[in-house]
Amino acid sequence: MKLRILYHGNCFDGVSSAAIFTKFYQSKINSDAQVFYTPTMHRAGNAFDREQFDGDENAIVDFKYCPDERLSWWFDHHQSAFLSEPDEQHFLADTSGKKFLDTQSKSCAEFIARIAKEKFGFEDESLAELIHWAHIIDGALYESPAQCVELRSSALKLMQVIEGEKDEKFVEKIIRWLTEKSLDEIVESEEIQAKLKPILEQHWNTVELIKANSKYERGVVKFDLTEHPIEGYNKFIPYYFYPETTYTVSLTRSSFRTKISVGSNPWSPRPRLHNIAEICEKYGGGGHAVVGAVSLKPEDLELGKKYMHEIIEQLQFAD
Repeated sequence: MKLRILYHGNCFDGVSSAAIFTKFYQSKINSDAQVFYTPTMHRAGNAFDREQFDGDENAIVDFKYCPDERLSWWFDHHQSAFLSEPDEQHFLADTSGKKFLDTQSKSCAEFIARIAKEKFGFEDESLAELIHWAHIIDGALYESPAQCVELRSSALKLMQVIEGEKDEKFVEKIIRWLTEKSLDEIVESEEIQAKLKPILEQHWNTVELIKANSKYERGVVKFDLTEHPIEGYNKFIPYYFYPETTYTVSLTRSSFRTKISVGSNPWSPRPRLHNIAEICEKYGGGGHAVVGAVSLKPEDLELGKKYMHEIIEQLQFAD
C-alpha cells in the first residue's frame, strides 16, 4: 500500500508535519504502508501538479487545500488555505473525517498531533521535542531575535538545513530521521554536519547582506535582494538590526518565482495594525495574520517591485 504525503517544502513545520503524520498513519491506519514524500511550494497559479497524487492514499500537510478526489487526508493551519471559493466549499462539504483546518494553531505539526490524539487516540512522547520546536519556529515564539539569528539550538540549525536544501531526496531523509531520532542525534550526524558548515557560512553572509541593503522608515524595514543569488533567508534578521520596526518587506528572486515576503516583528514596541495575510491575498498571495508572501513568475520582477512598494505604503505609520 502506497501513501503519498505532500508537505510544505523547505519549511521546518512542513517537514515536521510530514514526520508526525507518517508516525500517526503507520501506527493507527496502516502499519505496512510505504510512504513517499513530495515537497510543495507556493507559486503563481495552481499550487499542484495533478500527477503528484499517485498513492493509494494521498495526504497534504501544512499546505493549501486541493479538491482532487484522490486527496484522502489534509491538515493545514494557514488563513489562506484555499486557492478559490469553490475549493473552500469542497472542503466544507467533505464528510470523510480526514480533512482538518485550524487557523488558530501556531504550527501544523502541533495541530496534527492534537487531532491524532483527540480523534484517533494516537500519542507518541518521542515526538514531543519536535512538536515543541515546530510550535516555536512556525509561531515565531522566540525569546529574542538573537535566539533565532545566532542559531545555537539543534532545532534551529536543522531549520537552516531544511530551508536551504535543494535536494528533496535529502530532505526526505530528514523526515524519515525525525520519525526515529532526536534533534540532537540528527544534527550531530556526519551528513547534517557536512551540510551545515556551508549553510552557516552563507547564513552569516546573508546577515551582512541584509544589514547592508535594508532601510528602515516609519515602522517598516525594506530590502531588495533580487540582484543577489539568494532564494531564502532567516526571516528574523531584520529585527536583529532594527528592533524598533513593526514590519519587514523584502523582494527576492529564484529560478521559479519572484517573491515578496512580508513579516511582523514579535518584539515590536508598537502593535501590529494589519492582517498580513489579507494584504498578501490582494496580490494573489497569502499566509497568516503575522506573516505572509506573494509569489509571482520569475520574469515578473518589475511587477514585484510595484507590489512591494504598494504593500510598504499600506504598512507604514503616518508619523
